[in-house]
Amino acid sequence: MTATALPAPAAAAPAAVSTVRLAVVRWIGLVGILAGIVMIAAGGTVWGMVSSQLADQKITVAEDAPFLAGNTVDGPLSAYAQATIINTHALEMSDGKTYAQLDRDDPMRATVMNASFLRASLFTSVVSFGVAAFAMGTGLIVGLLGFALTRLVPATRRRAGA
Repeated sequence: MTATALPAPAAAAPAAVSTVRLAVVRWIGLVGILAGIVMIAAGGTVWGMVSSQLADQKITVAEDAPFLAGNTVDGPLSAYAQATIINTHALEMSDGKTYAQLDRDDPMRATVMNASFLRASLFTSVVSFGVAAFAMGTGLIVGLLGFALTRLVPATRRRAGA
């Protein structure tokens, strides 16, 4: 048996990118930029609304809070600080028992229940701030990716000779 030489593979020519595909990529990039702007605006709007609604309540973080004592509750950290100290006060009043652990006829049950509702409301605000920040961050990333796609199209056209 004799060995036969295989022909060398031909150099692959660069694949030409069609004008239609480049246009689609550019449109996807523009949609990404627009979506990013909308997400940043929506997140900022929600952040502002939650902040102003909290500020309108004129709540001040209790002086014995572990942090931000005396600050107005109008942001995620101050809402968290106030929720934390509400829990501390409720547990002190109820000898360490939660609402569910108190007897039905315990006179502290209504007070501890109100404290629990206040904490839940403040934690809802904290979550709302988090979702708003997430939307703004995601919007920034989507917008930057869209911008990168729109910059990619002219560079691809130059290389392809289009």
